[in-house]
Amino acid sequence: MIEFLIGSSLAASAGLNAWMPLFLLGLADRFLPAVNLPSGWSWISSDIALWILGALLLLEVVADKIPALDSINDVVQSVLRPASGGIVFGAGASSETVAVDDPSSFFSENTWVPIVTGIAIALIVHVVKATARVTANTVTGGLAAPVLSTAEDGASFLLAALAIIFPVLAGLLLIGLIVAVVLFFRRRRQQSAAQTDG
Repeated sequence: MIEFLIGSSLAASAGLNAWMPLFLLGLADRFLPAVNLPSGWSWISSDIALWILGALLLLEVVADKIPALDSINDVVQSVLRPASGGIVFGAGASSETVAVDDPSSFFSENTWVPIVTGIAIALIVHVVKATARVTANTVTGGLAAPVLSTAEDGASFLLAALAIIFPVLAGLLLIGLIVAVVLFFRRRRQQSAAQTDG
């Protein structure tokens, strides 16, 4: 269960920002003795990977704050975020962390299962994020982009960091975000229905 919380939270984080969870997972493997990625995923914490991931993270953070460019960024990220979600779910769920002593008990021989699961979670989060962003940009003329992007980056960072250090808290945060999104879309639907009736 803990492994699923770690992987799901990292994948959801990737749905908001493709590079944040990869970069944090690489840093955690490099600097936190309690986090050890399996050898197949250890490339994430190599010097070259950390430099590239850091640069891509900075690029996404900046591009996502600029109205109009944020929509183009979301189109490009439609492939990158799910791919990142698959990687971080696979790496995070199979790593040895403070809470995970026997990661092989989670996925045994089906190594593709966590990757596909991570892709699906990140894709769902990305689609919800991109849809909400288009609506917000339309309503505010693009003025909401920097505020929403900052909130998304913060949520991505918090989800990834908690997934690595406190997976149960990450799971609770993820559930809270899901509830908030459902309530948001329900309220929007009710407002649209009220405007149509009125």
